[in-house]
Amino acid sequence: MQEVPIVSFLIERTRTIPVDRRAGAHAYAEAVRQLRAGELVGVYPEATISRAFVLKDFKSGAARMALEARVPIIPCIVWGAHRVWTKDHPKRLGRNKFPFTVRFGEPLSPAGTAAELDGELRNQMSRVLHEVQLAYPHPPGEYWVPQSLGGGAPTLDEAKKLDEAELAERARRATEHR
Repeated sequence: MQEVPIVSFLIERTRTIPVDRRAGAHAYAEAVRQLRAGELVGVYPEATISRAFVLKDFKSGAARMALEARVPIIPCIVWGAHRVWTKDHPKRLGRNKFPFTVRFGEPLSPAGTAAELDGELRNQMSRVLHEVQLAYPHPPGEYWVPQSLGGGAPTLDEAKKLDEAELAERARRATEHR
């Protein structure tokens, strides 16, 4: 993303920690340093947008960072942004009046193992996401509505296959550019 000028500009100005998905150790270490310095660090535990609009498998980084820095995790759900910018659909930037919901869960203490803390995080985020989704309008058949609510989004298994195809295509393109 740093190769896209406007995104690079925003990364620098917002003090975003860039992450190289192939080698994230530097970003992880910087995040822990920032947390220890009292900064808030936002982490997307799924590491990408879910095409199914339900939680995917989590990466362990958020839990490991919290344990290492000895800081709580504050779970957060953002719902509605996927109607503006998501995978496989046109971006709908501009004035569209889509409502966004941002809801925080109870802070989770940095205790136990990374797997235990990760499980607590996932459970709380799943509960909050479900509450937010139920309260948000969910017209039948819409691509941005999960199947469990009558929407047209792919199932988690179907989304996983699409993700795998996307990764394979990225790898193919990377090979071509070498």
